[in-house]
Amino acid sequence: MQTFPRTTVAGIDLPRMIAGTNWMAGYSHTGAAADRFIKDFHSQPGNTAQVYRTFLNHGIDATMGCFQVGHGPSVLAGIHQAEEEVGQKMIIIDTPIINVDDNAEGRAAAERTIKGSQELGATFCLIHHGSAEQLVNKNLKAMPRLPDYLDMIRQNGMIPGLSAHMPELILYSDANEYDVQTYIQIFNCMGFLMQIEIESVYQIIMNAKKPVMTIKPMAAGRCTPFVGLTFNFSVLRDCDMVTCGCLNANEAEEDIEFARAAIERRCPVIHGRTSPNKTDIIK
Repeated sequence: MQTFPRTTVAGIDLPRMIAGTNWMAGYSHTGAAADRFIKDFHSQPGNTAQVYRTFLNHGIDATMGCFQVGHGPSVLAGIHQAEEEVGQKMIIIDTPIINVDDNAEGRAAAERTIKGSQELGATFCLIHHGSAEQLVNKNLKAMPRLPDYLDMIRQNGMIPGLSAHMPELILYSDANEYDVQTYIQIFNCMGFLMQIEIESVYQIIMNAKKPVMTIKPMAAGRCTPFVGLTFNFSVLRDCDMVTCGCLNANEAEEDIEFARAAIERRCPVIHGRTSPNKTDIIK
């Protein structure tokens, strides 16, 4: 195994690049045809295992996903196959969708889902943005009842965090000193799916009290890996991470090299594109 630059989150040693799952679970952010292609390709755990084997061989031993829904179980099967082949465990960062209804039934359902994260072996449990954002009170600049769910995560032996697509989640969690140890935040050079402008999200990340796991660095394929990964790794803090999804092992190899090159401030060693009729200067 090679090594990859690392950081620490709540005492856990993590690589600064995290293996994403959208391009293995079928979430292309482009259309139904692409979603179906991804799902068909990764319908066999062996294809998924090849991607994870590549990440593990490069010292990237952490993965993020919503593992309890959709194609999460099939992705987990690929993870476990790769772990056996390489002899190295993956650190699971689960982002469960929980019921945040303010009643006994809702809390019981939330506890079951959080327990599910623990049962699948998650080290980190980061409440999905679709659930967390329901708790936001902009008038109070707070997230009432959030501590209840964070305590559930602690009680199940996991490290709590938030998927903060809505940037206020970082600001309110820090201001109220909630037991949130890390954040997920969309951050890319195109502003894709970001709720406010890039510059403002950048300032929020730079001032965050805890490490931030950024996602969608390539804007779901809307910019090249070189551009997207170079931008994120060039401007983020040394404690922050970039989550990168890949369709196959070859993509993973390329993206890892782009990431290393960005961190090391060097030119990436990558084969050129096979575009037809290249001019002499780029052949």
